[in-house]
Amino acid sequence: MKILISGFEPFGGDAVNPTGELMEALAQEVVEGAESKTVLLPVHFDECADLLIAEMEAYGPDVVIACGLAKGRTAVTPERIAVNVKDIPTGSYADNQGQRPVDEPITEGSPDGLFSTLPIRAMVNNMTAAGIPAAVSNTAGTYICNNTMYRVLDYIRLQQLPIRAGFVHFPASTEMSLLQPSVPSLPKSAMLDALRVMIRTVVAEA
Repeated sequence: MKILISGFEPFGGDAVNPTGELMEALAQEVVEGAESKTVLLPVHFDECADLLIAEMEAYGPDVVIACGLAKGRTAVTPERIAVNVKDIPTGSYADNQGQRPVDEPITEGSPDGLFSTLPIRAMVNNMTAAGIPAAVSNTAGTYICNNTMYRVLDYIRLQQLPIRAGFVHFPASTEMSLLQPSVPSLPKSAMLDALRVMIRTVVAEA
């Protein structure tokens, strides 16, 4: 089984993004039953998904697990659904190119929402059993993460590809909480363990 896994560069004024660091760590590992490839994405509307879709076309994965940071969350949260809108509320940070879309569709004429095709409930159950805080999330927001998840699922839908795909949000890392003590965090080692569990779950469910 070929699994394509993505993370993001830092954004919003933070010096690090734990999902980018997870990509570096996972690139050195082999999970039994799976061949994996990692890719680091820019925090730019549309360009993020363009790059990930190009990697899908080149690699031909069976599964895509896109990962992103949701600072403030207390658990690893596989997303249930992506919505067809990009919107940055007043007071929120722009993407890394300064774009601030408001109430814009991601793709004109495509469905309002698209569901993850990853085994998200089994992922959460297996992470919880491994002692990792995890929960299914019912909102991926309207920022870059949702944009990436939606575009990937819509591409798979339009091309009628047998690829399972979805998105997982991770909390801030302990390293980040050193500068922001009130922000919930997990050690990077726990987040890497979570990613391993999710990969093994995908392999088992297949």
